[in-house]
Amino acid sequence: QVQLVESGGGLVQAGDSLRLSCVGSGRAFSTYNMYWFRQAPGKEREFVASISPSGTDTNYADSVKGRFSISRDNARNTMYLQIDSLKPEDTAFYFCAGKRWGPLSDLTPTTFNSWGPGTQVTVSS
Repeated sequence: QVQLVESGGGLVQAGDSLRLSCVGSGRAFSTYNMYWFRQAPGKEREFVASISPSGTDTNYADSVKGRFSISRDNARNTMYLQIDSLKPEDTAFYFCAGKRWGPLSDLTPTTFNSWGPGTQVTVSS
């Protein structure tokens, strides 16, 4: 099992950019499918983006396509989420997750092995 910790969130203005990081503690990080989710106050958890172990395959929610970019550096056990042109509606608690098996597109909660504690992103207008 890999332990995950996010960082990079903060209070920013609309139009700003942020890069979130998710660091894994174990050597198995490079074998995990990795994901970013977010949850705004009073709303359900929302899928944001995913990336395959090698970084070759990526998926994005329709709401973030063109502004968000997911990547990973397995040499540093780190996954990133580059967020450009931030909007107030991007305000949410962002967290990363990983799984050892299964297809990248499977978002069933019980299939995930690791979750990070999250980092808050707040965008003011």
